[in-house]
Amino acid sequence: MSLLLGLVACGAPIVNNTDPIQSKGVKVVTTFLPITLFTEAVAGDCADVTALIPANLGPHDFQATPSDLTDLSSANVLVKNGLGMEEFLDDLISSADNKDLMVIDSSSGVPTIESVEDDHGHDHGHSHGEVNPHIWLDPILAVQQVENIRDGLVKADPSCADGYKKNAELYTAKLKKLNTEFTAKLKPFKGRTFVAFHDFAPYFANRYSLKAEYLVDLPEMNPSPADLQRVAAQVKASGLNALLSEPQEGKRSFNALAKDLGVNIVEFNPLETGSIESAKVPGTYFEVMRSNVNNLVKAIGD
Repeated sequence: MSLLLGLVACGAPIVNNTDPIQSKGVKVVTTFLPITLFTEAVAGDCADVTALIPANLGPHDFQATPSDLTDLSSANVLVKNGLGMEEFLDDLISSADNKDLMVIDSSSGVPTIESVEDDHGHDHGHSHGEVNPHIWLDPILAVQQVENIRDGLVKADPSCADGYKKNAELYTAKLKKLNTEFTAKLKPFKGRTFVAFHDFAPYFANRYSLKAEYLVDLPEMNPSPADLQRVAAQVKASGLNALLSEPQEGKRSFNALAKDLGVNIVEFNPLETGSIESAKVPGTYFEVMRSNVNNLVKAIGD
């Protein structure tokens, strides 16, 4: 963050955001893609939503710039996933020095799963912390996130309370319907195991009575020989047809492992990244999650 402050001090242009927003009264900054989608759904026409992290970047790849500091300095509300997913935020918020900024932690009150990253013997300096943060991949926990966002926006902007409540009600109804759909589709595979590249799926797996294995803890990690051996044994034992890869990673080791085991690779998108256009369409969540479940069925097999 010292570099960031230096850039600002050395004459980086600061945009004057003191003028009132003409079309929408509240300036809301979100962190990464799923939080942006949920916030866009709740905000509707009541607030102006801007993503701090571009949709094509994940939280692990984000590097703050002076313009990000400016955005937070002039924002009314910041919405985050929480649970350590955005580990850079505390320093950035402190540097923004926006005493009126309301921070909505969408994970507030959501039941969590402890991180198991140390179980595989990894030695690295980057972690999510004590709990796994990928709560948005469980549609029912996503309902709680949306409701937390709703409550925060109502508090920040009571003048549009009815709009926030109505928008949240419509979106959470769709999330509950999605859960019902997935429950029926995945019921025949209860107790089955699937393997993903990184540890994003425990909440999703728990919701639908599945077991999630993974190659590495975090997407930027390189697997060790022990990781590859462990996953190979798991794949052989569970009779998987495919491994679950992610759109933002093309690890050669995972592809080579699939080839060695004689299984396919199918995509499961954890929604940590996406296109800039997709971030403005709250329905992106449903489209991607349905595709994920279809691909998961292929991975689990008959």
